[in-house]
Amino acid sequence: MRIFLVKRLAALMVTLVAATGVVFVVLEILPGDPAAVMLGVNAEAETLAALRQEMGLDRPAWVRYSQWVGDLMTGNLGTSYTYDVPVSELVVDRISVSFPLALMAMTLSTVIGIPLGVLAAANHNRPMDFLTMGFSQIGIAVPNFWFAMLLTLVFSVTFRILPAGGFAGWESGMAAALKSLLLPTVALALPQAAILARVTRSAFLDVLKEDYIRTARAKGGDRQRIVWHHALRNSLIPVVTIMGLQFSFLLAGTIIIENVFYLPGIGRLIFQAISQRDLIVVKNLVILLAASIVVINFFVDLLYALIDPRLRGGGNG
Repeated sequence: MRIFLVKRLAALMVTLVAATGVVFVVLEILPGDPAAVMLGVNAEAETLAALRQEMGLDRPAWVRYSQWVGDLMTGNLGTSYTYDVPVSELVVDRISVSFPLALMAMTLSTVIGIPLGVLAAANHNRPMDFLTMGFSQIGIAVPNFWFAMLLTLVFSVTFRILPAGGFAGWESGMAAALKSLLLPTVALALPQAAILARVTRSAFLDVLKEDYIRTARAKGGDRQRIVWHHALRNSLIPVVTIMGLQFSFLLAGTIIIENVFYLPGIGRLIFQAISQRDLIVVKNLVILLAASIVVINFFVDLLYALIDPRLRGGGNG
């Protein structure tokens, strides 16, 4: 297990370093002047020179990169030129919306997707299987922003039981805040649940063909115990992989949904920073989201070891 952890930690560090290099090269070294991008084409030369000096663009690239990485390690994300506040404050404020939204959507998609996938596989080529696959096809095909607008039309405009947008704030109470996040959660969760159901079904069908499952059936084992006790755990590795990728997507890729529902989250902050050419915010948010994805995948690897003990020794398994 120790060798497994050392390997995964080493891979995590290498990936993070590579991510910082890619982000730095794309935003600061490739052709184009970041200061000119932020100020626009009509900026005066004196203003442009002052901003270049403030951003450190007059220094060598390796010096700027070293200082940026050092600042990241100490939690210094710089100051937003648009909001004139530290980027770290913006992140803390916005993550209080995006993280609960992603967690709620991930929980809902898991509660829906995995049981549906298991039931579909356990009833292969039966009506339950066809219904589940039909649901998953619709969920994958329908864009989540269109589904979000449909939910708003039904529950906010027609029945007026849920807010159409905005965030009440946690200071308004847990009930009001969760009510604001309910429609975005459903809009994000159902397409992910459809994908999760298909992956679970495929993984489960592969496991049900294994010899030990046939042996358990031949011994007269209870069908429910075989399905939920023996087959489920051994089909979880591909399912956990997809769940890790989905949570990363939900945390970093909610730009459209947060704009549809006008939620003050990380996704909307990125959209606003790009629109306002606030490259300081864009650069640091991108690397933070990349780091979150890497860390989530690290924990997914740890779950692999818990699910399959063969992986703990760091061998070929």
